Amino acid sequence: MTGNIAMFANLDENVKSEATTRTDSKISVKGNGRVSIRARNGEQMIVPEVYYVPGLKCNLLSIRQLIDKGYNVFFKDDTCTIRDIPPSKKIIAQVQMTSNIMFPLKLRADLKEGRTIAAVTQEVFQEQVKDVNWLWHLRFGHLNFRGLNLLHRKGMVKRLPLIKKPDNLCEGCILGKQHKESFPAGKSIRAKAPLEIVHSDVCGPMQITSFAENKYVLTFIDDYTRKTWVYMLKHKSEVFERFRHFKTLVEKQCGHYIKVLRIDRGGEYISKDFLRFCRENGIQKQFIVRYTPQQNSVAERKNKTILNMARSMLKAKHLSHEYWAKAVICAVYILNRCPTKVVMNKIPEEAWSGQKQIVTHMRVFGCIAYAHVQDQLRKKLDGKGEKCVFIGDCDESKAYKLYNPSTKKLIVSRDVQFIEDEAWDRSLEKTVNVKTIVSHEEE
Repeated sequence: MTGNIAMFANLDENVKSEATTRTDSKISVKGNGRVSIRARNGEQMIVPEVYYVPGLKCNLLSIRQLIDKGYNVFFKDDTCTIRDIPPSKKIIAQVQMTSNIMFPLKLRADLKEGRTIAAVTQEVFQEQVKDVNWLWHLRFGHLNFRGLNLLHRKGMVKRLPLIKKPDNLCEGCILGKQHKESFPAGKSIRAKAPLEIVHSDVCGPMQITSFAENKYVLTFIDDYTRKTWVYMLKHKSEVFERFRHFKTLVEKQCGHYIKVLRIDRGGEYISKDFLRFCRENGIQKQFIVRYTPQQNSVAERKNKTILNMARSMLKAKHLSHEYWAKAVICAVYILNRCPTKVVMNKIPEEAWSGQKQIVTHMRVFGCIAYAHVQDQLRKKLDGKGEKCVFIGDCDESKAYKLYNPSTKKLIVSRDVQFIEDEAWDRSLEKTVNVKTIVSHEEE
């Protein structure tokens, strides 16, 4: 059974019936057809006689029907093995049992709508379950489980439950973070107070501009607390103006002054106006050697971490690359609430502000969110909620930032209902379940 009509290679919608769940409730069947899937080697396979059940949150593959059709299904220890119909008997799939006693099998399905074909990951062999471990992994922008466990164990944030590492892998992390093995890092001088050393770097240009037509990412990292600030730029020439804004902001906030600015020799940092401003304000510039980014490793690693997290969040919710700036800003917000090796027993935000952070307001980036429409902005019979995509938290107003892809409108609202296991489907203009292992958590 599946609730996604786009998965069918062909569908006979004249087939109407009912199916009974294990809780004896009835669900309506609105069609029967064939679903095309692809194996790891690229071979196309057909799953026949699949029921179409609108509203079904996860795909179900029946063990009984597999056996009836001649497939061999074996359960041994914690592994389920499916073999093809004789005489082939080749292994089709092997699935490890997870901690919640489920067998999640990931398949690549060909989704067809008109002439458009897109591959998405679907979950079968499992029911929709509430797995708090995966939920917080997604809320923290695909932060590794070791980091989540450290946040709870050291009490770095408030109201985060104990997180256990699941047995299965996160495809969003694999697609967004896979990397080469790193070289051993050397030691550098650490700051002993906030703003004593500030690292900065410009990342870009991006191949695709953001919704606001930005192409560059400018980061500032305080060496002492590792708190990060990020700015989006259309042109590199904007760096100087952004730095002046950043300097005024942070020095007012913490009462310290920027003493050292560690940067590369990019033209945006060595303009006459920039150099004169640094001299007049007593800011020492530490330039790294040309083509030696290792000397500015703090900024380089931070940029890599930010982009890895943003990439994972985009891939997990199948969002277009135009959302990259929203994902980067959200990633920085999350990373300021994640543990770091150089700041003991504190997250960067607490080290900077001195306040323990509460994290129960965090939600999964890219999920579906319904913003309440004020009475003054709607007619009597208009809907009271507006469907949007969650793109981050708004510190200034303690609210959520949402984006409506239909109206191209940015919304900031406190009255929001979330469906964290669903994502926006641009082609079908409806929601599709992307990670059925996660469901909404009641507060």
